[in-house]
Amino acid sequence: MNMRNQWPVLPIVAGLASGLLTGCGSESGESGGTGSSVVLGMSDDVLATDPASGYDPGSWLLFDNVFQSLLSFPKGGTEPQPELARQCTFTDTRAMVYKCELKDGLKFSNGDALTSEDVKFSFDRMLKINDSAGPAIMFPMLGDVETPDAKTVVFHLKVPDATFPSKLASGAGSVVDHRQYDANGLRTDHKAVGSGPYELDSFDDDQAVFSVNGNYKGTAKVKNSGITLKFFHGDRTALKKALLDGSVDIAYRGLPASDIAGLDKQDDSKGVDVIEGSSAEVQHLVFNVKDPVAGRLGVRKAIAYLLDRDALIKNVYQGTATPLYSIIPAGIVGHNTAFFDTYGARPSRAKAAAALRADGVTGKVKLTLWSTPSRYGPATDEELKAIAGQLNASGLFDADVKSVAFDQYEKDIAAGKYGVYVKGWVPDYPDADNFTAPFFGKGNVLDNRYSNSTITGSLIPGTAAQSDRAATDKDFGRLQNIVAAELPVLPVWQAKQYAVARDGVYGLEYCLDASTVFRFWELSKS
Repeated sequence: MNMRNQWPVLPIVAGLASGLLTGCGSESGESGGTGSSVVLGMSDDVLATDPASGYDPGSWLLFDNVFQSLLSFPKGGTEPQPELARQCTFTDTRAMVYKCELKDGLKFSNGDALTSEDVKFSFDRMLKINDSAGPAIMFPMLGDVETPDAKTVVFHLKVPDATFPSKLASGAGSVVDHRQYDANGLRTDHKAVGSGPYELDSFDDDQAVFSVNGNYKGTAKVKNSGITLKFFHGDRTALKKALLDGSVDIAYRGLPASDIAGLDKQDDSKGVDVIEGSSAEVQHLVFNVKDPVAGRLGVRKAIAYLLDRDALIKNVYQGTATPLYSIIPAGIVGHNTAFFDTYGARPSRAKAAAALRADGVTGKVKLTLWSTPSRYGPATDEELKAIAGQLNASGLFDADVKSVAFDQYEKDIAAGKYGVYVKGWVPDYPDADNFTAPFFGKGNVLDNRYSNSTITGSLIPGTAAQSDRAATDKDFGRLQNIVAAELPVLPVWQAKQYAVARDGVYGLEYCLDASTVFRFWELSKS
């Protein structure tokens, strides 16, 4: 499964719990856009236009604007609200039956009626196709989907899952037109038919063009007449040039930390503004616990004692991230500082040496840190080289860095070829469950051969079943403490989220929050 891996210039989050009972939403949203069109430049690619396949930030940006889900995250909020649905609720006390009633008069952008049949079709199709690069992995708990009538959808879960509403509100909950999509295969024509605020007019290697969907009925109020999304395919220099010469109005996801810091400090004569938002994007070093070197706990502890996060943030990321001391980021309910408490904030060669001795490790530890050059950010290779430098400076390690293209990188990790490697994570929904279950549950995305029966047998299912998300704090704390002690991963940083805009462009502050939803409809240009 491809994680929603990404690079750093995304998410510090003010996240909160998933809503279990959602009240009535507005029956009408504005579908007619006014004002100028806006041109958005992005270094990321959009890997899919079919929501049964895409599980990357670029694709979800498209899904969030072209498709609707039953629920959605309001700007600045992390509790789902009704979108296609008039209301949704668990109908049982165990969080295993979830019922939604649709609004009246819903239509897709092509004029087709949207009913419960389309909702059921969308989930059944996604699970049947089960694309390796798709979001089906988010729904192992989903059993049958029933449609008692055209406006009612009932989800029957195999196990209790109080976070199910948040999963519905994510890009994975996108509803497609059953008349326009094959139940057995992915759409390959780069077209999309949804019911969101925008429709996709065209899509090619250079750009995607979106116009306002006149049939949209939801909570968004569109403040522009259309969006053009230009792709720069990792060319950060070209993206910055396009911003400064005015050929794009906004640069989002792709400018390196040095450019962000430089643009933020320059005078107003350049005509651009840096907008900072909150984020829950994180990055970890991952350890293959079956590797002959990284599989030794003493080696992993030594690395944890030597890692200088503050130096990385200052020298590599120039303040565009913050040190991360647990697998659940700051701002998400359940976060603690397990790695700070266990290994401290400052490097300790003495403690690292003692950890190695206690594990019977003598001599310098020869180690390769594996990287991939751009998938997790433009500075990933530089970061890994800096970490290797920190390890080597202690005299305890002989570490080097190797970087390979992402496709090969994923294959080699799956084959168990790497002992230490980097992984990034952009959350699907702002709940501690999304930083634990995908990492430590069955078939987890880290591929590091780690398992712990307490985590998988008790803590993950127990927290998932808890309707009061604040009441999960103790169990998530225990989980984080186990991970800090056993060290299958080592948290490194939590990103801040940035976009850079030309003067006269507004609304970006509503696009950069913990939900990770980039809301085209909030953008306007004078």
